[in-house]
Amino acid sequence: MIKKSKETIRYIRNTDFLRNRRYEAFVFLLVFFGFFGYLGYEMGVANLLNTIMNTAWDLLMNTVFFIMGITVLTGALGKLMIEFGVVRLLEIVLAPLMRPLFNLPGVASLAGLMTFFSDNPAIIGLSNDKHYSRYFGQRELVSLTNFGTAFGMGLIVLTFMARFGYFAPALVGFAGAVFGAVISTRLMQYLIRNKLPDSPKPRRKEDSGGITFKSEGSTFERFLNALLDGGKSGVDLGLQIIPGVLIISTVIMIITFGPEDPSVGYQGLAYEGVPILPEVGKALNWLFYGLFGFNNPELIAFPITSLGAVGAALSLVKAFIGQGIITGNEIAVFTAMGMCWSGYLSTHTAMLDTLNFRKLTSKALLAHTIGGIAAGTFAHYLYVLLSVWIQFD
Repeated sequence: MIKKSKETIRYIRNTDFLRNRRYEAFVFLLVFFGFFGYLGYEMGVANLLNTIMNTAWDLLMNTVFFIMGITVLTGALGKLMIEFGVVRLLEIVLAPLMRPLFNLPGVASLAGLMTFFSDNPAIIGLSNDKHYSRYFGQRELVSLTNFGTAFGMGLIVLTFMARFGYFAPALVGFAGAVFGAVISTRLMQYLIRNKLPDSPKPRRKEDSGGITFKSEGSTFERFLNALLDGGKSGVDLGLQIIPGVLIISTVIMIITFGPEDPSVGYQGLAYEGVPILPEVGKALNWLFYGLFGFNNPELIAFPITSLGAVGAALSLVKAFIGQGIITGNEIAVFTAMGMCWSGYLSTHTAMLDTLNFRKLTSKALLAHTIGGIAAGTFAHYLYVLLSVWIQFD
């Protein structure tokens, strides 16, 4: 049998690679022109282009900058709470709940607090800190991804919902996010039980393993620096959500809402489109109503958008309020699923890759998908139960 030379093997691999890339290009062009070709056929090419630009502009001016204002304020508040020990105090209070609820060591509460006051990427920095990660077994450390990302941008989401007068339903949604975190974290630990070793023996005393929030200077200097640094991080976060809001939300809205005036037809206005998602929602209306209590099929756009970016999903709330299809129940479900699914598709991949457990990404995504659905379902039925005694709306 003749052995192939290294040059021949390399040539074959390169040929296969180029052939696969050509297939990818063909499929991409087919999907791209098929999707926008259909929209252009229904709306008219000129109307479609005008709608895309007008929607992106309106989202930038009236939604992104509004969310950025919230991120600046919450960023400053979060930094103050870290600087003056409030987060550390909360960590001590919440630590006893970690083992019975999430099967994680007490210091895991710090991860939930950091992502709640900032965003999901905070979990990556913590997991990479050797002083912090030494309190976790491998199975626990991997499941920390699911735990931490269940609270991403939590303070921002709560503040955003409260802005429209839905603070109490948002708190119900927060309870749903906690429930979803329990399901996601526990399920992830179960799925990898045969792939990673058990947790280490409990330590007599847990702390944050060298993680310190101390800074130098007088109290006034620390206060001022915390405000400015936190506000700056809020600006950075606000800038980071721009692509997600403008791109994802524009596409989602174009396949969610119809023409503003059906009797006139398409005019190229912002938020016009072809209602494809509502048709899908109608086909699965029994499912979404049973799980989340959704009465309008357009509402499925929020959880779908949350998968990529919760900032983009928040932009849909204002549009839904304008349509008059939002109640306290939807806010509770949106808060639960928005926090639990806050862009986890990217965060899980990045964190597990840095931990050298990329092969477990699919299991983490599966567990968190189920956790997000459980969060929304729990929030819905908790809202219905509490509505018997409390007048939310």
